[in-house]
Amino acid sequence: MSIKLTRRGFLATTAAAGAVRTLPSIATKLGGRRILTLVYDKSLGMMRAVERVVH
Repeated sequence: MSIKLTRRGFLATTAAAGAVRTLPSIATKLGGRRILTLVYDKSLGMMRAVERVVH
């Protein structure tokens, strides 16, 4: 199984990695709760993590 990483996929992966580093500090300051959900992204052809902050 070969995964082709397109430009769009690369940008999404990079943005997700940046969000993982910055969101924990923002969530703790605002007193929110983080919920991590795995979803299947058809455009990427693979699973990806979606993180939400709930107050």
